[in-house]
Amino acid sequence: YVFRHARSRNYVSESEVCKLESVPLDFGDYHPLKPITVTESKTKKMNRKGSTSSTSSSSSSSMMDPLSSVLDGTDPLSLFAAAADPVTTAPPTDGARRKRDKDENSAVGSDFEPWSSKRGEILARYTTTEKLSINLYMGSEKGKATTAGSAVSEKVRTRLEELDDLEEGSQKELLNLTQQDYMNRIEELNQSLKDAWSSDQKVKALKIVIQCSKLLSDTTVIQFYPSKFVLITDILDTFGKLVYERILSMCVDNRVSLPDNFSPESVNDTAKETCLNWFFKIASIRELIPRFYVEAAILKCNKFLSKTLQGMLHNICTFLIVCCCFYSYTNFIQFIISPIKFLFRATCFCLSFEQIHGDTVQNQLVVQCVEIPLYLTLYSPAIDWILQCIAYHAPDVLLTEMMERCKKLGNKLNSVMSAFRAEFIAARSMDFIGMIKECDESGFPKHLLFRSLGLNLALADPPENDRLQILNEAWKVITKLKNPQDYINCAEVWVEYTCRHFTKREVNTVLADVIKHMTPDRAFEDAYPQLQSIIQKVITYIYDFALLFSVEKFLPFLDMFQKESVRVEVCKCIMESFIKHQQESTKDPVILNALLHICKTMHDSVNALTLEDEKRTLAALINGFIKMVSFGRDFEQQLSFYVEARSMFCNLEPVLVQLIHSVNQLAMETRRVMKGNHSRKTAAFVRACVAFCFITIPSLSSIFTRLNLYLHSGQVALANQCLSQADAFFKAAVSLVPEVPKTISVDGKMRASDAFLLEFLCNFFSTLLVVPDHPEQGVLFLVRGLLNVIQDYTWEDNSDDKVRIYTNVLHLLSAMTQEAYIYHVDKVDSNDTLYGGDSKFLAEINKLSETVVSQILDHLKTLGKEETLRRQSQLALYFFNTILAHGDLRNNRLNQLSVNLWNLAQKHGFADTKTMVKTLEHIKRRSKQPEMSHFTDLALRLPLQSRT
Repeated sequence: YVFRHARSRNYVSESEVCKLESVPLDFGDYHPLKPITVTESKTKKMNRKGSTSSTSSSSSSSMMDPLSSVLDGTDPLSLFAAAADPVTTAPPTDGARRKRDKDENSAVGSDFEPWSSKRGEILARYTTTEKLSINLYMGSEKGKATTAGSAVSEKVRTRLEELDDLEEGSQKELLNLTQQDYMNRIEELNQSLKDAWSSDQKVKALKIVIQCSKLLSDTTVIQFYPSKFVLITDILDTFGKLVYERILSMCVDNRVSLPDNFSPESVNDTAKETCLNWFFKIASIRELIPRFYVEAAILKCNKFLSKTLQGMLHNICTFLIVCCCFYSYTNFIQFIISPIKFLFRATCFCLSFEQIHGDTVQNQLVVQCVEIPLYLTLYSPAIDWILQCIAYHAPDVLLTEMMERCKKLGNKLNSVMSAFRAEFIAARSMDFIGMIKECDESGFPKHLLFRSLGLNLALADPPENDRLQILNEAWKVITKLKNPQDYINCAEVWVEYTCRHFTKREVNTVLADVIKHMTPDRAFEDAYPQLQSIIQKVITYIYDFALLFSVEKFLPFLDMFQKESVRVEVCKCIMESFIKHQQESTKDPVILNALLHICKTMHDSVNALTLEDEKRTLAALINGFIKMVSFGRDFEQQLSFYVEARSMFCNLEPVLVQLIHSVNQLAMETRRVMKGNHSRKTAAFVRACVAFCFITIPSLSSIFTRLNLYLHSGQVALANQCLSQADAFFKAAVSLVPEVPKTISVDGKMRASDAFLLEFLCNFFSTLLVVPDHPEQGVLFLVRGLLNVIQDYTWEDNSDDKVRIYTNVLHLLSAMTQEAYIYHVDKVDSNDTLYGGDSKFLAEINKLSETVVSQILDHLKTLGKEETLRRQSQLALYFFNTILAHGDLRNNRLNQLSVNLWNLAQKHGFADTKTMVKTLEHIKRRSKQPEMSHFTDLALRLPLQSRT
């Protein structure tokens, strides 16, 4: 069997026949995006005797979801997840508790910084290398829960004995602990508390809490104390929540929980009695510090008691607060962050603060070798938190009063600026500067106060007339700082203020001052985070890169980043800003030279150890820059830029790929400008573009990237009438096909390459249709060469891709026999014009067709084994459809071949019946078209066989 006769095609008439029929449509009020009005009918069944059912209709103008209506508003996946989720199936009490907790957490707005965020900052800031000690509570057997059969009186007696021994339990002192060991032990205590509570060992849980509270009286390592307090109050918070939830669970009546804002009158007597018992137990604690801490932890339980009892406890706690505030710094800071923090009055703190200068505190600082300035910083978390709570949504009158109380003490003033609203601070900037000047430098450094002021001015704008004076006053103090770390911490903040309100001249002055302070003794090496922050702030406010690079000290500032990893991160930050903000392409030589230097820095950081993700990130940033460079109609300058970029970024393959695409686009832009009629100069230019691509492609490692770029660049060369160069690209692609490996890496996974090769070759065949033959290479030399490569390529044993490729070759050969091809390249004569339907040319095509068909039929024969019959059926039908679409079935031998393939597809019962039926219906429809009457006879010769 041979495929000598291709069907003659009239592409224009076929296109007309295949067009969709246009139907006039009267839109009226119709619009596809307009909501649909759905009429829903509901049937009501009456219960009264003798009544009939009535039907009522209602209209809805809202869009209805057909899937939701079918499911009656229920989603089976959601129902399944809800059934499997223990949280969803929890008792109503738990759901109410979660809702109540959520409401309490949302009592303040998003503008209020929660304690959870401050907690992490404190743990990271207050650390120590000194050894720590801890006393662990060792539980005893009598603290365990009684069995179900124990008498109630025995249980009560046991617990009374335990209360008598509350503060005399077995203890174990652990010495010489590192900070991490200490934190691990505290976490063990927290877990022990939860375990004891869950096993109904309430007294043991209370002992653990008391023991932890005692740890807060130890100030031997005072610089670690804020972190220790945070860790221990986590345990106290846990205990308070457990007690509250325990009492709340006792208020459930008939599985109905209390409302969110319940009153003491709605609490049953059992819950009230239990609540009082807890307060009485805590009242039996003899030591003041544990008594205060533990009672503060359960203060929320006051909600369950009568207002009289609440008032009594409130008075006790208020008295304790006053006592503890004067007792020691330990008790003060505990109160500030305890659950009763909102009851504290700022006046108490202002009065108690003077005790810092007393002999007791001063002697302790001498023993621990702690200076007053460092000691004052330990108060910052406490002061910041209480002032934040007081200042939240407070009127300006109250804030002004607090400001007056704190203005003479540096650390208090610092906390005021940290806690008060930025708008309040900014509006009174000059007043705060005056207060900062009056502060005692020995107590709290002024540069820290100016830093806090700068942080506020970064969030809110001061009066316009004061802005320059504010900057001058602040910078007078900052520039005098001798310690580079102190200097850069302040300068980092005020750079943002400068960029926000002033011109490039002031920004340049600030950057020059930073360089002056940080260059001696390479001080910048210890300040990379602050320097990075400065760069980020500068490019945030100055995103016009022509203006940015005109700042004289900007590039010298970048030179301070000597550490490669930091330098690369800074360069990435600059390039991200450029890609984000640069709206139009640029050819500014200042911008190009600076960004080329920055991109070169990123490129040179790539080495053998660089991760692929990092390479992709760097390449994407460099590509973004390359796309934004345009010299307009100066195409030669554009090509020179691409040549320079290729030499600079040769180690990043995605950048080379982008350069090849850009040069191809440049060649096509030249063609568009010349409207396809190249002059001698432009013809030479596009040949230079083609040469650029031909030289660059071999340097790429990905074989499919090279294949596709050879094909793409060949198409560009063909469009620009560079026929010999196009042939060179296509020959290179043909010679590269044998090197395609069996598997390739795709997204980090190894996959077979056959499917990718099949896709490439199909695209290649589509291009070869319009490629004219070389006068010295013979007829269809590229097609012949490609067929030889496909024949010699080693295919997988279980793959049919080779036959599918041969079938696509038949599509190409059939299109080549037409008098006029389906598409052409402008100003390029394809073979239909060169040969003009010459018989020798058609004879060569027929020989190739015969060879290809023989290969296909031989492969079908090899699939006659039982395990490959399904593949045989699929390929037979695939080949049948090819003949049906492209062959002249008036030829008897070809007609018989198609019938045989049809029967082979159905022979062993593997053909899809629906597909066969639709194919046969298609043949019958085509038989009614002009010059297709022979399809009627063909349809009669194609039987349908059932699988049985």
